[in-house]
Amino acid sequence: MESTISQTKPTTSFEGRLTFGSILESSGIDPSLVLLIRHTYKTDGLTGPEDLTPEKIMAYVRAQSSVVYKFPKEPPRIWLNFIAAGGTRCRFIGAYENHGESEAERTETGRFYNLTPSDCLAEFRDRMVIDWGTGAINWAKRGESGTGLQVTEISDAQAEAFPGFDNLLLSFSELQTVIEDSRYGAWREVLKSVQGVYLIADTSTGQLYVGKADGNERILGRWSTYAKTGHGGNVALRELDALDLSHRRHFQFSILRVFSPGTSTVEIDAAEAHYKRAFLTRQFGLNRN
Repeated sequence: MESTISQTKPTTSFEGRLTFGSILESSGIDPSLVLLIRHTYKTDGLTGPEDLTPEKIMAYVRAQSSVVYKFPKEPPRIWLNFIAAGGTRCRFIGAYENHGESEAERTETGRFYNLTPSDCLAEFRDRMVIDWGTGAINWAKRGESGTGLQVTEISDAQAEAFPGFDNLLLSFSELQTVIEDSRYGAWREVLKSVQGVYLIADTSTGQLYVGKADGNERILGRWSTYAKTGHGGNVALRELDALDLSHRRHFQFSILRVFSPGTSTVEIDAAEAHYKRAFLTRQFGLNRN
């Protein structure tokens, strides 16, 4: 079954009529407080689109070389991250606030910064594309030097139609998008209206986990916890996460059965137990009870 997340969005091209400085000015952001960082996919960093989650990006970007000729020794407060999108174009993928270097983690070759997610330019996340210019090798730019960069397009943030419970199939990164992106507001309304039994498949091993979302938590509440933690508190998934923080990218989420809000816990427990037996998830999968 194919992914249910749309991969294409309508765009508006500005053909050089809009600069990144104009975006900062209209948002009330002082360029001197900003650092622009351009990422490319590579084997020892962000390896592909599945790595473009807020958590993964932050873990990657907080680690910097002790060599300061490319990355400033005292970087500004707001870090705006972009991913290469063909040629010298790059797409905005999120912002983080810098709270200073963690000196306790410093090594001879590396520096580590205390970062937290930022809502800075959140309305443009995954939508705005800029032209980095001919100096693409300079992957970090201070805000003042980035004000003249051209904004080449801004994608329309159109709402996505819910595909139905039977067609819902999400990777971990897609789940995070559904939980966070304004385009998926209708999906969240549907998912918070039902209880259910769901399936998590580890696509790297084929192992399965059957879980339930009941009571006031509903499916949206339960899946929001997975999007935030990567393991949802489940023992086996937490063990995988402890061994490799990036392992969560292999998880795939789907719904086996939905129940109305008034369905009893006893009925939902019975359905969960049935699917655990049917899929042998206690013997060969990721269920521990």
